[in-house]
Amino acid sequence: MRDSAAQWFARLAVGAMGAILALAMPAPAWWWLGWIGVAPIVWLVATAPTRREAMLRSWLGGTAFLLVLHYWLIPHMGVFTVPVAAFVGLFWLPLGLAVWSYLGEPFRTGARPYLALLVVPSVWVAIEGIRSWEYLGGSWGMLGLSQWQVGPVLQTAALGGVWLLSFGLVVTNVGLTTALLPGMAKNHRRVALGAALLVPALMVVYGASRPDAAVTGEVTLAGVQTGVIDSNRERLQAHLDLTRTIEGTVDFVVWGQSSVAYDPEQDPEVERLLREVSGEAEAPVLVNIDARVGDGRIRKVFVHYTPEGPVAAYAKQRLVPFGEYIPLRPLFGWVADFTEAAVQDRARGEELTTMQVAGVEVGPLVSYESTFPAMRRRLAQLGAAVTVVQGGTWTFQGTWAQPQQASHEAVRAVATGRPAVLVAVSGTSSAFDARGRLLAWYPADWEGAFMVDIPLSAEDTPYVRFGDWMLWLAWTATAGAGTVGLTRRLSR
Repeated sequence: MRDSAAQWFARLAVGAMGAILALAMPAPAWWWLGWIGVAPIVWLVATAPTRREAMLRSWLGGTAFLLVLHYWLIPHMGVFTVPVAAFVGLFWLPLGLAVWSYLGEPFRTGARPYLALLVVPSVWVAIEGIRSWEYLGGSWGMLGLSQWQVGPVLQTAALGGVWLLSFGLVVTNVGLTTALLPGMAKNHRRVALGAALLVPALMVVYGASRPDAAVTGEVTLAGVQTGVIDSNRERLQAHLDLTRTIEGTVDFVVWGQSSVAYDPEQDPEVERLLREVSGEAEAPVLVNIDARVGDGRIRKVFVHYTPEGPVAAYAKQRLVPFGEYIPLRPLFGWVADFTEAAVQDRARGEELTTMQVAGVEVGPLVSYESTFPAMRRRLAQLGAAVTVVQGGTWTFQGTWAQPQQASHEAVRAVATGRPAVLVAVSGTSSAFDARGRLLAWYPADWEGAFMVDIPLSAEDTPYVRFGDWMLWLAWTATAGAGTVGLTRRLSR
């Protein structure tokens, strides 16, 4: 009975630790939890009496982490929130297996504790890579994103993106745990503690020694944040009115996602208003059209407008599961009857592109797409001097979802060596330079038009050149460890 009670206590504890780890992300933004918050989870999993118990504890920790991280989905998904989080939490089962196989009580001798410093962080990053698949909700809650405010550490993203940040954080956590686990030899403790100290030191030294990006110019943009306005006509009018309040010279104006709910090609009055406001602002206006277009399908399109009319357009490719479409609608369409899932699927765009706006090469993205590192890298390769995201998260107004999305821009800017801007219809809007320094931050309760000067740079970082090498390395190490483990079991 005592063992059973202890096991239930450990399960509750690992769930609590997973929930607490989510506080490393905005809005709490307790970035320091990224360095120590995984260690208690690893400890509780490593001290499980069996492999099966270790995997169960890992699953509970992952599920609790996801529930707290995405608590803002509960009002919209209702009773489906918990089973969805529990399903995605299943991807943490390999983490429990890896922790127990390398740090569990039967394996705290020989080379395994040393290998844990490579294998466990690799499994963690591999899981983050799987979770970042667009059909599972995108790369929300990647551990490396917690360091968006820590300038010297953040610079590591230039080498390997958010994946390298996550890897470094987990190495530190695993090192701390290994150094404290009972039954470890002194050599294991020394190496583990050394790794826990060396990895963050290397990250800080690299970041502190990295020179500023070479500034190739400057662009002044204005962003319009209207706040929550349900009426399509009133939302459009609010954008027009706020754009007319902009004082001073700007290179272009940015509106957020779904700022225009009409197709200008079918509504001459809307077409006239967009041309007119661009003329009044004496600058191009980047609007977002969320409407049924000529083919009868609804698209979200980032459009560059001038007084002469539309110049260039980009249609959103990555759509929010259930929010903008229902996967396998013939099978799961009934979900819309019980939740706020999309009644009709949006249509996808075909390819990424850049557009010349006021002499500046702009990389356009729309809201959810801001969470995908590879899209930002591709825009950098296409020559974008600045990436601009049109956001719109009023469904989650006042929740952590908004600062979470805004904080992504800091990591993307450093990873690609280019400034990054997010303008949201209803906060949070943000802008960062190529080194992740904050240029603008407008929270959800702010409404108006803002101006921000963006220093331009076009630096090809190692991440831009070599891509997601850290993620591929993590998948390779995970597959290798799994193959070795399976071979050993079969041989016995």
